[in-house]
Amino acid sequence: MAEGEPKPLNYIPEVILKKRKSNEQWAIRRKLQLEQKTRKSKGDNFVIKKPEQFIRDFRDRELDLIQMKQRGKQKRRGSVTPESKLLFIIRIGGKTDMHPKTRKILYSLRLRRIFNGVFVKANERMMEILQLVEPFVTYGYPNLKNVKDLIYKKGLAKIDKQRVPLTDNNIVEQALGNHGILCIEDIVNEVATVGPHFKEVIGLLCPFTLNKPDNKALFGKKKLYKDGGDTGNRQDQINELISKMN
Repeated sequence: MAEGEPKPLNYIPEVILKKRKSNEQWAIRRKLQLEQKTRKSKGDNFVIKKPEQFIRDFRDRELDLIQMKQRGKQKRRGSVTPESKLLFIIRIGGKTDMHPKTRKILYSLRLRRIFNGVFVKANERMMEILQLVEPFVTYGYPNLKNVKDLIYKKGLAKIDKQRVPLTDNNIVEQALGNHGILCIEDIVNEVATVGPHFKEVIGLLCPFTLNKPDNKALFGKKKLYKDGGDTGNRQDQINELISKMN
């Protein structure tokens, strides 16, 4: 071949290309079979997925990561006022379309399951975190009635790695008596006012398991609540949703 003459492209026979594609599809199916076999051996419920669904789920998770980074660069929406020191967060979505980084943030908030709810202290940092996972949560400022109803109706304490219903003031006194919190009503007051021992009280309380609301309460839309969807900050209107899920 003369110097400077372009190098000819290598020709790959069509039969080899078809074989490669077949091998790739077989590899995806084999991976799914192994994952499903592992989950079945652990006794988990599982759904057999086609390779096409597996690819769509992967793309959805990658899209979630891109959108999360974009939200992180946006100026934070809303503000925290002295009258709104307490937030109640409800996880309302997130399964196959959730990137592992999103899941990690939700887990750090103790929102491991859909329709779990938690009390948190409202501050600048918390609002930034919530903006990152906004498509999967809704939140707002709970009133005293809903704080009390949640704790009395669905309150569970974590004692020696066991979930114990809050039905006995002795449980509260043993766990938090050294902080001057002796009964369930003290817990309600500490949470509602975001008192000096709020962190210890929240550490005792398990995430609240809420009831699935009807379609009139949640429409399954990832748009912000103020734009006609389900997600993001509902401010005081979170109380209507809490009442329907408690």
